[in-house]
Amino acid sequence: MRAFYTAVREVWGLFVEDASLTVGILVCVALAIFVLPLIGLRPQWRGAVLFVGLGVVLLENVRRSAQ
Repeated sequence: MRAFYTAVREVWGLFVEDASLTVGILVCVALAIFVLPLIGLRPQWRGAVLFVGLGVVLLENVRRSAQ
């Protein structure tokens, strides 16, 4: 069983280097899918809001990594 967990961790590490960045991206995408339509935001603006949200997540992660 220990070998299985080690293999899963290795595969996870191939795709996810920084878990907080991954979680932030998933939260932004989930908000864009579920919340933005509920608040009545026009479809033309949803992409821009998603782009800005992802940019904020990336900048925060870079700032935290630089310290």
